Amino acid sequence: MTETTAPPPLSLKAYWQAGYALQTLSQGHFFVWLPIFMGVGIGVYFSLLSEPDPRWFTALFVFGVMLPLLARRHAALLPFVWAISFAALGFALSGWHAHRAAAPVLDWRYYGPIEGRVVGLDRSASDKLRITLDQVRLDRIPPDERPARVRVSLHGEQRYLDPQPGQIIMMTGHLSPPSGPVEPGGFDFQRHAWFQQLGGVGYTRVPALLQAPAERGAFGVEIFRLRMLISNGIKDRMEGREGAFASAILTGDRSDVDQEALVALRASNLAHLLAISGLHMGMLTGVVFLMVRFGFALVPSVAMRTNPKKIGAVAAFVVAVSYLGISGASVATQRAFIMVSVMLVAVCLDRRALTLRAVAVAALIVLWLSPEGLAGPGFQMSFAATTALVAIFAEIRDRQLMYGWPRWARNLASLVISSGIAGLATAPFGAYHFNQMSQWGLIANLLSVPVMGSVVMPGAVISGVLSLVGLEQIGIEIMRWGIKWILFVAETVAGWDSAVRRIASPGPWVLPLLGLGGATLCLTRGRMRVTAAPVLAAAFGLWFLSERPVLLVSDTGTLIGLMTPEGRALNKARGDGFVAGAWLENDGDGADQEAASLRGGMGRKEARISVGGHDVAFVVDKELSATDMARLCAQADLLILPQTKATPDCPAITERSLRRSGALAIEGGAQGLRITSTRDMRGDRLWTR
Repeated sequence: MTETTAPPPLSLKAYWQAGYALQTLSQGHFFVWLPIFMGVGIGVYFSLLSEPDPRWFTALFVFGVMLPLLARRHAALLPFVWAISFAALGFALSGWHAHRAAAPVLDWRYYGPIEGRVVGLDRSASDKLRITLDQVRLDRIPPDERPARVRVSLHGEQRYLDPQPGQIIMMTGHLSPPSGPVEPGGFDFQRHAWFQQLGGVGYTRVPALLQAPAERGAFGVEIFRLRMLISNGIKDRMEGREGAFASAILTGDRSDVDQEALVALRASNLAHLLAISGLHMGMLTGVVFLMVRFGFALVPSVAMRTNPKKIGAVAAFVVAVSYLGISGASVATQRAFIMVSVMLVAVCLDRRALTLRAVAVAALIVLWLSPEGLAGPGFQMSFAATTALVAIFAEIRDRQLMYGWPRWARNLASLVISSGIAGLATAPFGAYHFNQMSQWGLIANLLSVPVMGSVVMPGAVISGVLSLVGLEQIGIEIMRWGIKWILFVAETVAGWDSAVRRIASPGPWVLPLLGLGGATLCLTRGRMRVTAAPVLAAAFGLWFLSERPVLLVSDTGTLIGLMTPEGRALNKARGDGFVAGAWLENDGDGADQEAASLRGGMGRKEARISVGGHDVAFVVDKELSATDMARLCAQADLLILPQTKATPDCPAITERSLRRSGALAIEGGAQGLRITSTRDMRGDRLWTR
């Protein structure tokens, strides 16, 4: 009998020799894809039209943890296993976070006494001081139905109160539930408010009054008080716009930044300098790291007995923790802190700090702590810029593209490359979320970012050190001149012709394709990078082919907008200003509401509109007679009657139907009118109920 031997197990290369992608990923580069897979799971959860049973979250979490353990002997399958595992974990974490954030939300318009503790200060889009309150008390609403937090804008004369952290204040004002999207597929403020436990938003036109001073001892309030104390100290020593700018970048307090400066910074693509992000955290900790490292190195006896590099990393970490606390610990600042911390830990472990693995670790931690942040522009733009920069400079290092260059030439080239790459990486995401693109942003960043890193941030460190001996004004003056230059560049660039290009909002598939294409370009090597081209081409092709809705109807029904050759025509010049502005912005239209109301000849109270050859009648009339109703029903294919009840046999959109559906988008075609509601797009989720 002939003895046969079993063939040796196939190697990973033999299993997947036809799949160059998995072969590449298996050679030590698969880890950097784990945040992408987790993001897929998070995206699936938020795209569902009905809320899953909470038991699914536990089951998927256990599945995600156990699957790699069960499949550990099948090396060839591990890439697939880890991908499925992290997608399951992302889905489960999203559901847990959503349920954990559950808190009462107003479901009706409230007017009456409002009392609460000050836990947040900022400014609204209309430049009014806005206060966030917790420990909320509302008249005739039992404790178990009160929102955990409310946000109130202060209108009118408010000379009786100087809001301070921790104060108990009272006022009489209006509160409403957080509003849904202004159009189907638009930004969902209701979901954003859900994760902030913000159960009501509104305003007051009567003076707010102090009921009780701030209570001492509460940790969160004490941190907030310290933050505002530092902010006010900066503004006292550096008056004007420069002081407000310095306060914003050091403490996150943007309540005194004037609107003109904000507009100029956005038009020149320098608004990111105001938001405390990885740039600020990296610059500040980088300055501290270098100062401490070289300070120890200047003393030979100390340098021989210690490791100045690691001491500098520890000192930079302490500064990063302090910066996180005094800046308010917003989601963006937490993300920046995590990224910097991962890099500083790598330095302490004698590992290379700026690697794609470090970026991946930071992304995983951020997604674990706040999966809802995946859909926000802050997460997308910061990680897009960081990933692109690390990938490009790793390629330059590996290929020795700057080998033999003089030091000054390498530094100059690095500055130009970093500004250009960061701008290119973030531009599509900025255009997607903010509907505009700065034409001269690269020039503005080249002129401003080096000043931020070499003048403003070192000035802040010098000011902080010298404040111990009362000489902080030296650092303040250094900061002032750097900030003056940045604001000068912003206003100059914003004043150039065609400084801002308006961009229309695309369809829902554009953003995922952009992310996938960018990740493929940065995270793969060799010939695999070619596969990014068709993905990015599909994203930009879909964007180019995207069409805006022909007719939009607000959730109140009193504002409608018809797309015309001149742009969207609105039926009124005032009222529903926020909705009108959002529609025009999403159209990529720079006109204001008043200018848009002059298009198309629509009346404020009545209009006859043709949508794809179908007749739509819009009438705002509380006393519409039965005869007129019958005539309109006979003549029009659809009625929009925001203040009148329609007869049962009449196809109509009424106030009652709009309360259920939310804002509408209406298109016309050969099959008739197609109506899409925000309810259709959002489904039955925790934040829509």
